[in-house]
Amino acid sequence: MIEYWHNPRCSKSRAGLALLEEKGAQITLRKYLEDVPSADALRAAQKALGLPVIDMVRTGEKRFKELGLTKTASDDELIRAMGENPILIERPLAIAGDKAAVGRPPENLLALL
Repeated sequence: MIEYWHNPRCSKSRAGLALLEEKGAQITLRKYLEDVPSADALRAAQKALGLPVIDMVRTGEKRFKELGLTKTASDDELIRAMGENPILIERPLAIAGDKAAVGRPPENLLALL
């Protein structure tokens, strides 16, 4: 089962979802802008990704700059910002057990199958 953090307005998120469905993956959708992940869920996703927290953040979002965040902000500060401003969470993000992938490009998600 893959938990898919989805934003239906995002073309990459729609493309990633279509790719996983085409491959027959069992998917649970989480519209993360409405069903905002907790700090613990964000930390678990980061651990599963095996990437620095900053790589989960959409640093090009206007909100990132409005909050005064930088690429050198602490992990705790970034986790808190994503929890309070889920638009900052990189999308799409898929989690399968103890593995995760960011679907940019969508083909990255195939590693979870």
